[in-house]
Amino acid sequence: MAAPAAAGPSGRAGPPRQAAPSATGSSRRRVLRRAGPAFLVPTMGGAAMAGSEEGLYSRQLYVLGGGARRLAGARVLVSGLRGTGAQVAAALVLAGTGRVVLHDRGTACTADRAQQFLLEECDVGQNRAEVSQRVLAELNPRVVVAAHTGELSEAFLASFQVVVLTESPLEEQLRIGDFCHDRGICFIVADTKGLAGQLFCDFGKRFVVDEPAEGEPVCAVVQDISQGNPGVVTYVGTEDSHGYPFCDGDLVTFSGVEGMTELNNREPIPVRVLDAFKLEIGDTSSFSPYRRGGLVSQVWLPQEHSYEPLRQALVDPKIQATNSKELLRSRSLHAAFQALHAFRGERGHLPRPRVSVDAERVLELARSLGAQQGPLDEDVVRAFASVSAGDLCPMASVLGAMVAQEVLKAITGKFLPLDQWFYFDALECLALEGAERLTEEDCAPRGSRYDGQIAVFGADFQEQLGRQKYFVVGAGAIGCELLKNFAMMGLAAGPGGDLTVTDMDTVALSNLHRQLLYRTADVSKPKSVVAAAAVRRMNPSVRVVAHQNQVGPATELLYGDDFFRRLDGVASALDTLEARAYLESCCLRCHTPLLDSGTEGPRGNVLPMVPSLTEPLRPGDMSRDGTFPLCTLRYFPRTIQHTLQWARDEFEGLFQLPAERVNRFMEDPAFLDQLPAGLEALEVLEQVQGSLRERPRDWQDCLRWARRHWQSCYHDDIAQLLHNCPPEHETSPGVPFWSGDKSCPHPLTFDPDNDTHLEYILAAARLFAQAHKVPPCNDRAAVQAILRNVVLPPFMPQDGLRIPLTEEQEEAQVPVDSGRLAELTQDLVQRRQELIGGEEVQVPLMEPIHFEKDDNIHMDFITAASNLRAENYGIPPADWLTSKRIAGRIVPAIITTTAAVAGLACLEIYKLVWGCRDLSCYRKSNLRLSDCWLLRTHPPPPPTYQYGGQEWSCWDRLEMQAVGADGQEMTVQEVLDWMQRTRGWTVTMLLHGYTMLYDRGGDEETRARQLAQRLSASLEDAGEPRRRELQLTYVCEGEDPEAEDARPPLLCSLP
Repeated sequence: MAAPAAAGPSGRAGPPRQAAPSATGSSRRRVLRRAGPAFLVPTMGGAAMAGSEEGLYSRQLYVLGGGARRLAGARVLVSGLRGTGAQVAAALVLAGTGRVVLHDRGTACTADRAQQFLLEECDVGQNRAEVSQRVLAELNPRVVVAAHTGELSEAFLASFQVVVLTESPLEEQLRIGDFCHDRGICFIVADTKGLAGQLFCDFGKRFVVDEPAEGEPVCAVVQDISQGNPGVVTYVGTEDSHGYPFCDGDLVTFSGVEGMTELNNREPIPVRVLDAFKLEIGDTSSFSPYRRGGLVSQVWLPQEHSYEPLRQALVDPKIQATNSKELLRSRSLHAAFQALHAFRGERGHLPRPRVSVDAERVLELARSLGAQQGPLDEDVVRAFASVSAGDLCPMASVLGAMVAQEVLKAITGKFLPLDQWFYFDALECLALEGAERLTEEDCAPRGSRYDGQIAVFGADFQEQLGRQKYFVVGAGAIGCELLKNFAMMGLAAGPGGDLTVTDMDTVALSNLHRQLLYRTADVSKPKSVVAAAAVRRMNPSVRVVAHQNQVGPATELLYGDDFFRRLDGVASALDTLEARAYLESCCLRCHTPLLDSGTEGPRGNVLPMVPSLTEPLRPGDMSRDGTFPLCTLRYFPRTIQHTLQWARDEFEGLFQLPAERVNRFMEDPAFLDQLPAGLEALEVLEQVQGSLRERPRDWQDCLRWARRHWQSCYHDDIAQLLHNCPPEHETSPGVPFWSGDKSCPHPLTFDPDNDTHLEYILAAARLFAQAHKVPPCNDRAAVQAILRNVVLPPFMPQDGLRIPLTEEQEEAQVPVDSGRLAELTQDLVQRRQELIGGEEVQVPLMEPIHFEKDDNIHMDFITAASNLRAENYGIPPADWLTSKRIAGRIVPAIITTTAAVAGLACLEIYKLVWGCRDLSCYRKSNLRLSDCWLLRTHPPPPPTYQYGGQEWSCWDRLEMQAVGADGQEMTVQEVLDWMQRTRGWTVTMLLHGYTMLYDRGGDEETRARQLAQRLSASLEDAGEPRRRELQLTYVCEGEDPEAEDARPPLLCSLP
């Protein structure tokens, strides 16, 4: 792990990421970050992390890695506390930055409240930094938040590691930029003007990046290594890798290789990637032949980077862009921002909204700058200038989040910093139909909190925003940021407006570092209720209602088609693919616009779904379920993911299932009769018998049980496997069994002084005691003394013991020993009678323990069990936090990504509220803050298909009023007649979901009954609830068999 920041002369944490000069002129250190983390818990501020802090920052730690411990000692200045500065400061405070100083010499005004979410009405007229300090200090009590309202003198600036300027004049930027560059202080400039944003980073002459990439270094199991020049390494892909896990030029080391041992423990070797499973390394022709085993591990070396000061970077800019077209646009914005500074110097104000003479003057100024820096896109400059007086919360949210991530890079040394300029705009919003007709009067200030938004979109649009009816599903990290933005924008803040937010969860400690609307006092309260109250504080005019319901099949009566059809839009902030897919299906069926947002660590995306205009979202790959073959988990694990899943299965099989089955056995006399026949019944009965036989009397019995189980798992079972398949075993002559994806294990020998061994015993014994309702003891010394006195019989391998080594053998039916089954049944009946009659039995007899990732004892067991299993097979262990992430299926998360994604989503909401029907105006966004990368592209149009001689899209449907000639609900026959009459299609099968309403292939009596039934009667017979609208599917005579899913659904409106 990276070293903590060195303390400066004053005792503060000095600029830690600047490389110290060396005698050789190079600052590259021989500190390697290798794959396979040590068995450590990351620390914060140089001390072991307290449980509460680990719980608070856990998801962020998965993003920032070991460098996160430097945050507690960092000092950051944020100057300018309007929208962008407020977003930066809030993100840094939530992230746990040690000291954040806020600087602003201005007073808050009403218009600030369109983007400055820290202000309330009573704060207008007060200094922005001081009122913001009060709110931010409450946001994270662990962070020191201070306000400064004086000059930014050099003496004052010298105490900071990072200085961030927003809303700053160019002269001040240049002065402070020169000072910071000379002093090795990381310097960032950021600004948003209307629909464009600017970001600049100067991290000094010699800045060291410890961990340039996301996640952890890759580690893979070696299958083969050739003798040659170059040698070729064949490896098994990791479980969580997608594409090529290694890259050309990566450095790797080898360990545990048998045969070609010359590779073990060598200096890192550069590789060349041949394909997804092969690497080229150096000359191995003189090495010993490879036999088996081994790991190839990626190594990260610190990287040194150098940056130019702002004064030089303005003239000769290095601009990050995704393609040449974006680079031209960014160069034009680079000139436009400088021209804006010049215009303000001339006139004393920004260009007036929609005043063409002001925009043309900015263009003239930009031309003089652009001539030095390449071609100028004049339309971009003109559009930028025309709305540059505007202030938009979504823009501040996006850019502020990106700035905060760059600050975190400066402190932690995690990820590559921006080199050096980044420009972002949403000027496509000005291409909305009718936007070009907005006048100076339409966009003039009204003395409203929304004046910054009116300057861009006009007063009529602001009223339209207030009338919106929106549904936010999920009040987690993204949901909080969306709701904050909605409050600033005034969404649903006018007559007829309605904002509904639903979330079934309560606030947890780990939410607080990235979910802006919650405080420590809110822990255990319903998220939606707390979030709605926060929205009302930010903007009392917003008409927000909180629900605590899941959106799914179980709540269709509440969130049915009528509910979705009355909405103007839905914002998805869900964290599971299944829930997102269900919500998408509701919006698709009801033609309701949907914005789907998602994040994972520093990555995020926004997908707009616009009825009839874009393709459906279908987020993610629904087929991935994270399961592994059973024989891999039992006998041939290759990765830490395998051993952690094995540990999860162990937990359930030791502490949950036995207790549940014993309780049912004790409470239900018919339990034995209800068991399924066959091998499963035998397994259940053996488990119940074992649990009853091993009932502990005291804590010492629990320790002895844990010690026996340790011996069984990590010694005896492995020794038996090696007895069946010795290390030299061959599947056929010359083909070793233990090769390829099968690593040969070795048994472990128990040592009570080994920390991992002892942690396993303690955790297992505590859980066993809890399951059996026995009080535990926490005296480690006493535990070690007891364990030293435990004597176990020597292991004796069994000949002829069946071990299924393939999936086919796992699934093969094994004959059930009926005699053994009868014997078990008789024994258990007798035991039950003895327990009930012989003593006072607590009911239930045992306490089932369900795995909970936030329970430290549970994770102690999982981590120790997995790492011992990994040691058996030569797999690098995982630390406690990494184990928690994998076993708990935790998605890494950080406030910066969620804030940026929410801002990008709200830019699309502007277009939806405008009623835009031009696909070219919409954007889907992919974000990667680890390298300050943002790609915004047009969403694809809906796919089309041919059916019945006509072209259809997924949004099309047939609609009918299902009212018969008698004024009553139509019968099935009348529906078929309508299809024949209006479309000329003869229906042979009609269904609602899986309920068959008509099948021409049935017998005559069944067909007659089906045709005569009314639609709802058919569904009531199937047990379905009555609905006002039915979406039916059908099959028609003579249709293409390939067209099974390619036909427009039939939507029937019932009377």
